[in-house]
Amino acid sequence: MALMDIAPGTKISGQMSPEPTQEDLTFAQQLGIEYVCLWTDGEHANYDYFMSCREIYENAGIKIYGFGNSDVHNQDAIVLNLPNRDAKVEQYKRYIRDLGKAGIPYTTYAHMGNGIWSTDRETTRGGASARGFDLAKATEGHWGGREFEMPLTHGRAYSKDEIWDNFAAFIHEVAPVAEEAGVRIGIHPDDPPQPELGGIPRCIFSSFDGYHRAMEIADSPNVGICFCIGCWLEGGPLMGKDVVESIKYFGEKGKLFKIHYRNVNQPLPHFVETFIDNGYFEMYKATRALEETGFYGVMIPDHIPTMADDGRISMAYSIAYMKAHVDRARAEVAAA
Repeated sequence: MALMDIAPGTKISGQMSPEPTQEDLTFAQQLGIEYVCLWTDGEHANYDYFMSCREIYENAGIKIYGFGNSDVHNQDAIVLNLPNRDAKVEQYKRYIRDLGKAGIPYTTYAHMGNGIWSTDRETTRGGASARGFDLAKATEGHWGGREFEMPLTHGRAYSKDEIWDNFAAFIHEVAPVAEEAGVRIGIHPDDPPQPELGGIPRCIFSSFDGYHRAMEIADSPNVGICFCIGCWLEGGPLMGKDVVESIKYFGEKGKLFKIHYRNVNQPLPHFVETFIDNGYFEMYKATRALEETGFYGVMIPDHIPTMADDGRISMAYSIAYMKAHVDRARAEVAAA
């Protein structure tokens, strides 16, 4: 699926298994989603595997919008310029070329040097289990089966300039490959967007100004944003501009490629993820802003609290809410 094959307008996608059961496919069809976003590991992230997944989903009438590779995502080697950095960048470029060859138009990338940080799971509405983060209790980050422990996850403190220089070197190598392959790279915010964790600054993808500078450095039509509303809400005032302001600014510049539709109860230093309709932000405002800017990527429900110990119930609830928001936004923008 080349870029020109993506239909205009906001689309709702499910985040699903790359090797779905027939029950999974039937569930997606019943939800009425036309696109999915998938993840795999480095062993499977190749052209043959991508094509086999395309065949499975397209036989069910569903297109693959994005395909992530956990082995080149959140990689400290790239973010911190560690000894295996060059090998990881070459692996990333091969992966992008294979995505393009397979006709998959998008991937998400995150530039966190020591993973995603959470503390103990907490409860939200009705006792539903949800991810929590409490800065006062934070001791470690996680990614790909690795743990990154306080106080210094990599033996020393890194400077902001180092993180910026390493990003610039990486993106200048991979952006031309993405352009040639016809693949868009959406960069996910730091999660959580705490300014520093474990001696590593989160100075790039933890604020509006950081994203603005990063997009200027990349200077590529194929490098944009995976705009995680949940992370933006986690940061709150730290982000510099609110969700709606940021969507309108980057959306009007064509830099929003994918939206993670997630709400939280309050900003840092302590937040709990919650249902779309139960956080401190009115999520419809984001959908309306996307529609006003002519967004043409996908929205996915993200980090959904567990309802009745069944993830499908949670996903169905979220998808239904999102479909209602999109329908309302389209009608209102068309009538304006």
